[in-house]
Amino acid sequence: MLVTASACAALVILQLNALPQPAAIAKLIASGGFLGTAWSVGALRHPFGRVLFAGLCLSLCGDLFLVGQAREYFLGGLVSFLLAHVAYTTAFVSRGQDRRWALSAALPAVIVALAVLAWLTPHTAPDLLTPVRIYMAAITLMVITAFGARGAGAPWLLVAGALLFFVSDLSVALQRLVEIDFPTYAWGQPLYFAGQTCIALGAKTERQAPR
Repeated sequence: MLVTASACAALVILQLNALPQPAAIAKLIASGGFLGTAWSVGALRHPFGRVLFAGLCLSLCGDLFLVGQAREYFLGGLVSFLLAHVAYTTAFVSRGQDRRWALSAALPAVIVALAVLAWLTPHTAPDLLTPVRIYMAAITLMVITAFGARGAGAPWLLVAGALLFFVSDLSVALQRLVEIDFPTYAWGQPLYFAGQTCIALGAKTERQAPR
């Protein structure tokens, strides 16, 4: 966790100072840090943790793609993170789902997702509209199943990680699709790495009862 937090802080500082190559190294170290966290809590010792670990590895691939600025790199990152959300959703479902928790989360999650899509659509190139919509559907389902898993006994860390990941993606959308001048990564990167760390910590072997 300390490695990820320190590297994330360095990443933001380097990006603010327009030092892309050192920033890319810091990003890789931060991403490696959440993989190390998952490994340290025993993620590879059981199927649930291994699927989460696969999602974290796919997220690291997405981080590497997003180092580049070309549209092809953005699309590669989008696909990598899409597959990461599929892995997370698969893991959450495997932990069991409480229907009441999932349905309670579904309505607000879908409303927010539709609002975000309505906001992004005018700023998104036609050839990216379908990938962006599929991605939004995947991350929304990931959030819903995180709540469902919590209701079935999974730790709150998974819900926190899913929500932080969702919010952090807004900073990427602002930077890459809306193309605003404000450096949204200054808040997006810390939220993203905090979310991934929560998911990594939630990969512990022990099952927890809901409170």
